[in-house]
Amino acid sequence: MTYYEIANKLYATYGVDTEAALDKLAEIPISIHCWQGDDVIGFDGSDSLSGGIQTTGNYPGRARTFEELKEDIRKAFSLIPGKKRLNLHASYAILGADKGKVDRDGYTYKHFEPWVAFAKEIGLDGIDFNPTFFGHPKMKDGLSLSSPDEETRKFWVEHGKRCLEIAAELGKAFGKPCLVNIWIPDGFKDVPADRLTPRLRLKRSLDEILENYDKQWVIPAVESKVFGIGLESYTVGSNEFYQNYAAKKDICCLLDNGHYHPLEYVSDKIPALLAFYDKVALHVTRGVRWDSDHVVLFEDELKEIAKEIVRNNATDKVLIGLDYFDASINRVAAWVTGARNMQKALLFALLQPNDKLKALQDGAEFTELMNVQEELKTLPLGAVWEEYLSRTKTAGADWLTEVKKYEAEILSKRN
Repeated sequence: MTYYEIANKLYATYGVDTEAALDKLAEIPISIHCWQGDDVIGFDGSDSLSGGIQTTGNYPGRARTFEELKEDIRKAFSLIPGKKRLNLHASYAILGADKGKVDRDGYTYKHFEPWVAFAKEIGLDGIDFNPTFFGHPKMKDGLSLSSPDEETRKFWVEHGKRCLEIAAELGKAFGKPCLVNIWIPDGFKDVPADRLTPRLRLKRSLDEILENYDKQWVIPAVESKVFGIGLESYTVGSNEFYQNYAAKKDICCLLDNGHYHPLEYVSDKIPALLAFYDKVALHVTRGVRWDSDHVVLFEDELKEIAKEIVRNNATDKVLIGLDYFDASINRVAAWVTGARNMQKALLFALLQPNDKLKALQDGAEFTELMNVQEELKTLPLGAVWEEYLSRTKTAGADWLTEVKKYEAEILSKRN
């Protein structure tokens, strides 16, 4: 009897079908962020970050061009099983002859068609998209959509509109809607004199951006944040602002689990939003004391996030994306580690006897509930995971050997 067959029988004693779990896991797409590969620099002229974002480390081998980033993504994605989407920022436009002639308020679908061709070439499920409201000289005094300078505000409104147009074409290209996430870094380092007016300007800007977009192919989302470096005292796009705005406009809220107080848990926010929203979007990261965007590990909160998605039958409602960037380690390994851990957490959740656990809770059988939950923790998840990797023809626990070989042959030669 194989290790997997033993695991199958052990899980069956709790009423869990490992075959059904494997089939379901294979159908859940994860949107993997392009910006891990180049430290969030992009291709449209920025050579440093701004807007409260910081990437630390200087590990050799950062992708510097479209070809290098594609090469790294291809390698990383080959080591990640399951359905994958690519998450792009607008700053990754392939401008070609338009570089220096067109700014972010003039980007069109043609500047992203090379990404579509690449995504189709490697068999991705689609592309998600983000306007880039940072790393640009027109971030006047650290403000974009909430700027009191009308010329600045209008520039960024136009950028948002263009991004929704591009997203519609991305959706059509794959026959699946494109999630467009709006996050702005606007805020103040010190105590502001006026907290309301910037939010009213942001509301007006969002209204203008969302005035007319293709609802068949575009899913707009708004993402809050507590603070950023240099923006410690006040963030215009707060959680309260965006949740109310999303509810009023019937759009999506995006929850980044690094964008809240360390004692707030996104796993608890997911079912709260599912009570009111048809869809909820996620950026899964790992914050260490703050929004530090560490590589996602197989830790308790990640498991709880996955459990809330699965046990609420929300795998079609919760749009899962990753968002971290670590320049202190091999960037390809960072991609692979985080994505595989997200999938491992989903598998862990799919292997829970959720109906039984809910019945125990509803019956106030709290002693048995606690006991069963504890026993489940030591069942052989690893055996089922290895079976999944085998069936998807993906490298097993020795995948890092391939990354080290790639580093020696490719990454180490980038100067």
